[in-house]
Amino acid sequence: MLKKMNVLFLCTGNSARSILGEAILRQHGGDRFNAYSAGSQPAGKVNPMTLELLQNLKYETKDLRSKSWEEFSKEDSPEIDFVFTVCGSAAEETCPVWQGKPLSAHWGIDDPAAKKGNASVRMQAFQQAFSQMYQRIELFLNLPIHSMERFALKKKLDDIGKIQ
Repeated sequence: MLKKMNVLFLCTGNSARSILGEAILRQHGGDRFNAYSAGSQPAGKVNPMTLELLQNLKYETKDLRSKSWEEFSKEDSPEIDFVFTVCGSAAEETCPVWQGKPLSAHWGIDDPAAKKGNASVRMQAFQQAFSQMYQRIELFLNLPIHSMERFALKKKLDDIGKIQ
């Protein structure tokens, strides 16, 4: 039996995209991975539309919270195996830089919380972000992680981030 690996999804506010990643991976990869999320400048609360969408899709939301990535750089923090930054490149956001030995990749997704318009238009942006994240996590879960050489795995993780 292989040990569960730790995955950290990072973005700026930790209120939407990284929270979606955490929830999706917990539900679909929870037997193989521990999923976490954090932000470089956490909003302090999860966006209500993030929670609404996840609850409508029957994802567990009770333990989701907006937090700083610094929580994962402490001595007693779990050792992180993978870091995925999900900041949208189109929005010219600054993504946190992760130091250390985890494999990392940039999986940029536009920030649905920044979408303007009525509730329907905004929810559509959250649904699109969810779909992109779900697709990428599904590809990640299907990688033969334990049998891949580190460089090849890094390339595959980078390639997943380029999928629209």
